[in-house]
Amino acid sequence: MKSLPTDPTAADVIPARTLLGLGPRGQDLGNLRQLQLAPLRGRGALRLSMGLGMALVAFVTMLHHVALPVAGGWLGASLFFSLWSWRRFRGLPLGDPKLPGSVEYRLCNRHALYSALLWGAPFWLQGLTPGIDHILSMWTIAVLMMLTLAIVAHSVPLACTLFIMPVSLSAAAALGLAGAPEIGAVTLVAGILLSGFCVRFAQIHIRSRRAEETLHEKSETVSLLLREFEETSADWLWQTDSNRRLVHVSPRLAYALGSSADRLEGVPLLQALSGDAWDTGLFPKSLHDMAERMKRRESFSNLIVPVSIGGRPRWWELSASPRLDESGKFLGFRGVGSDVTEQRATAEQIARMARFDNLTGLPNRLSLNEDLARALARAVEAKSRCALLMIDLDRFKAVNDTLGHPVGDKLLAQVAARLKALMERGMTCGRLGGDEFAVVLHNVASGAAAEDLAQRIIATISRPYVVDNHQLFVGASVGYAIGPTDGATVETLTRNADLALYKSKDRGGNVVAAYVASLHAQAEERRVMEQELRGALERGEFELYYQPVVTAADGTLNGFEALLRWTNQKLGNVSPGRFIPLAEDARLISPIGEWVLRTACREAMKWPSNLKVAINVSADQLTDPSFASVVVSALAQSGLPPQRLEIEVTESVFLRDGGGAAQLLDQLIALGIRLSLDDFGTGYSSLGYLRKTQFSTIKVDRSFVVGAAKGSIESIAIIRAVVALADSLGMSTTAEGAETELEVETLRSFGCSNIQGYYYGRPMPASDVLTLFRRPDDVATAAA
Repeated sequence: MKSLPTDPTAADVIPARTLLGLGPRGQDLGNLRQLQLAPLRGRGALRLSMGLGMALVAFVTMLHHVALPVAGGWLGASLFFSLWSWRRFRGLPLGDPKLPGSVEYRLCNRHALYSALLWGAPFWLQGLTPGIDHILSMWTIAVLMMLTLAIVAHSVPLACTLFIMPVSLSAAAALGLAGAPEIGAVTLVAGILLSGFCVRFAQIHIRSRRAEETLHEKSETVSLLLREFEETSADWLWQTDSNRRLVHVSPRLAYALGSSADRLEGVPLLQALSGDAWDTGLFPKSLHDMAERMKRRESFSNLIVPVSIGGRPRWWELSASPRLDESGKFLGFRGVGSDVTEQRATAEQIARMARFDNLTGLPNRLSLNEDLARALARAVEAKSRCALLMIDLDRFKAVNDTLGHPVGDKLLAQVAARLKALMERGMTCGRLGGDEFAVVLHNVASGAAAEDLAQRIIATISRPYVVDNHQLFVGASVGYAIGPTDGATVETLTRNADLALYKSKDRGGNVVAAYVASLHAQAEERRVMEQELRGALERGEFELYYQPVVTAADGTLNGFEALLRWTNQKLGNVSPGRFIPLAEDARLISPIGEWVLRTACREAMKWPSNLKVAINVSADQLTDPSFASVVVSALAQSGLPPQRLEIEVTESVFLRDGGGAAQLLDQLIALGIRLSLDDFGTGYSSLGYLRKTQFSTIKVDRSFVVGAAKGSIESIAIIRAVVALADSLGMSTTAEGAETELEVETLRSFGCSNIQGYYYGRPMPASDVLTLFRRPDDVATAAA
């Protein structure tokens, strides 16, 4: 593809075909179209007034020769076209340098042609044999239009030509039929000359504009160089004689050396730079290199040398060239220098930051990967083993969210110090990021040795911490892989150790897990499940089941808990215990939760008005600022009264955002929605949450129900305490998981308000729930 020249000397050779838009297709026009369109910007009103004025003049003139209806029709068409064209061009980005301008350029040409057809018509309004007086009067007005257009739109010669030539041809043809072919020829030649003038004028215009642009760019370049020189004025000039002694010492150089110009005059350059080392002769290598180059009279550039100024070490960057007289005699050196101590320190700091964690001072991921690569290489060469331990802190996020990041950072620093204290010869610990750490073991004897270190790491990290008068407890999950058995490359060994860490976290944390090959299958299963889960809502694979909740005293039904079920074509029926945590990790729980909320509210409206529906809400949903509006929308669309909706949350939601969840729950309570605290007593600090939030119900976990039925003293004491606490706070209690008559009777004896479990009913689809409310004759009719 051929490009147009943009320098001012080449701009005047732009061919007329290119200016007219008739050049080869695919030609790179640069900014040519913008330069052509720029003069039209802001001239819409001028073109409009010109079109309207000339149309009125032509109308008045042609009334002497043309019937009023015909002249009026032409005038109406002219006025309409002028207004339409003005509106069409108003607001267009004419000459915008960020756009190619080809669309606007073609539009200008089309409108010029439309205008030519309109102004070529008046010559024929008297018929095919018009009078010469009429033609000449119209031609006079048309010439004024052509000249005005050539002045206003001279930068777009094709548009001018598309107007001038059709109008001139029309006038010439009319004059020929009127018996004045000589005058017709004159009009045609005038049109051709005027079109050529427009092309030439456009060439001059483009050359001038590009020359201005080039001049502007050069001015900016010069200004930039001047600013750069002023900003780098910390440099100083230096000069020596043929014996390498300083001469013509500038005040800036004297100030940099901490002395006066007079005292430095005639001092050897090496002595001035080396300070106390001059007497001992123990110069740094870079100073020796500079001295040798000067001895050989060689130029040097950007040479970094250590300098001693008043006993303080500094770093200078020096450049110099030998000075020669006209006869070639060596006169000495002349050069420039600058102090780069700060820059060097910054570079060293950046180099350190690239390999060490700023918060803990431990090696970062880059350093650990380099160390692991060395450990693997030695293990392969010596036919030994190395190991990589991946460590993730348990419950650290709760500390960060409740006490803030400053406390979390201090805790991480203490964890790093404990890890570092465990390190022995052949071990390297580092921080990968967040609350993840890793340990590289060189020449490890066996997997048992790696597991022993992992157990010691867990025991050490799990000891209590004191940060800003807070006693904190965190644990650690560790996964490890042995190299090169479990991976011969850094990437493979890291991935496999990470799979082992995920297995450790999946087992509840605070345990050690070794890499095994089956973890890949588990990871692949999780990947496939996540992929299927992302499209489950669109495919309509979710369904809500409802489990009855009854009054403990008489077994009366008072509501249902909505439970989510997922049936996938590839995976079949997937347990909520498997896909709910995955949905939370993949940030899919919010849209799924919204679907559950809207569906449950809609189906609950089909039940008797005394029955409630309970919906589980995750912590991710409660951290979404739009959750309250989603609840309001679901209630409004379904018509469900707020008092019939109960939202169940676990204690973990309060550990996510430092109080935001509690504020959102208070908003829901203000709407009349009931609030239930699920899995009470199995979490962190339940009593504090009961004090902060007005719960309607406390749910007792099934583990306590089973224990109480078996006579467990602890479980019985916990249930009695929960019931007493709820009664004192004006709350009800719901015991979960009652499956036997013994468990039900035990819960009744303890005074539980409500019971939920298989004893009263398993979770059922919405259609089965509706059959519970039908009369027997309705059921029989439906069955028939």
